[in-house]
Amino acid sequence: MNKYSIITFIAIIIIIIPFAYSGLNIIGANQLEYKWSGTEEFSFFAMSNSGEMEFCNSMPFSTSFEKFQITSFYDVKNIGTYEIESTTIEPQSSIIKKGSFTTEEFQSTQHMFMTLDYEFDGGAIRVDPNKFIVLVTIQTPIMGIIPYSHTMQISGFELDQIMKNEKLSCN
Repeated sequence: MNKYSIITFIAIIIIIIPFAYSGLNIIGANQLEYKWSGTEEFSFFAMSNSGEMEFCNSMPFSTSFEKFQITSFYDVKNIGTYEIESTTIEPQSSIIKKGSFTTEEFQSTQHMFMTLDYEFDGGAIRVDPNKFIVLVTIQTPIMGIIPYSHTMQISGFELDQIMKNEKLSCN
């Protein structure tokens, strides 16, 4: 092999490695498992007071994300966002991270969350739970600069069930 072939080969590897790492990170971020962490069982009311979540990376490589958000909507109106900032999770392990909740109408959001918690736990229906939708968004940049996010729309009841999950595959 001549020296130009070696230089070309090394340049190709240097170019491919960041893209491969970013691709693996995107796959890992999309495969993350999560649930509510803490002494009390999950409730949307507890989420509105911030709180901690447990993330499980079942992949054989580290996974990181820039932002994890749960945005709540009732009747198409944004009623609040729970957010966890940048985190790296080691391979086949779990980590607990504290998040923060923000909303423009804190008291009315908490009241709505208490009502929905009561309904999801088997209480009488006071508001239509079908109008309660959440967006779960994981943002992880490609090569650290190109924004990439994966958003999943689910019902509030589905999120309630996910957050109350007893076991993650890392445990």
